[in-house]
Amino acid sequence: MRIISGICRGRKLTPLKGPDIRPTSDRIKETLFNILGPKVRHAQVLDLFAGTGALGLEALSRGAAHTVFVDRSETACDIIRQNINRCGFPAQATVVRQDLFSPGTHAAIVCRQFDLIFLDPPYDNGYVLKTLEQKNPASFLSENGIIVAEHAAHEMLPSSLNGLDIFRQKKYSRTTISFLTRTQDIA
Repeated sequence: MRIISGICRGRKLTPLKGPDIRPTSDRIKETLFNILGPKVRHAQVLDLFAGTGALGLEALSRGAAHTVFVDRSETACDIIRQNINRCGFPAQATVVRQDLFSPGTHAAIVCRQFDLIFLDPPYDNGYVLKTLEQKNPASFLSENGIIVAEHAAHEMLPSSLNGLDIFRQKKYSRTTISFLTRTQDIA
């Protein structure tokens, strides 16, 4: 697992180990960042279910201003911190250990507006839909902000939910990447 572009291109990241770990492939990562294009530069980024932090670190490598990484696992948060330091981004990163489905939301999330939100939970648990329904990420998405949700190809998302609309989807064999924005931002 590595950073594929930007100032940290080629930098290897410390991986997480475990049966439920499914890192985003380089091919998918490259495609999704090509679709996002210049929206990454100077962006405020939220990386939910961050795992190793690979998506948020890729955004920082490509010029994002700041990334908040959220994961419920202490081990994952430790690895994210290692990877942040390995890439030289400690001043541009915040790591939050939180189970998104426990009551309350950390101040580092609710006190900000994010230009990009990565939502990459374990597959086959319905976490993408559950997050969109229960946490209402549209409320902390900036004007013209984008949510990038990676989910199993068989997990269907409604085209509109909680003030968000899917404006693009990219399908791979086992994976779908859904791009969402606030309903009023679609022109």
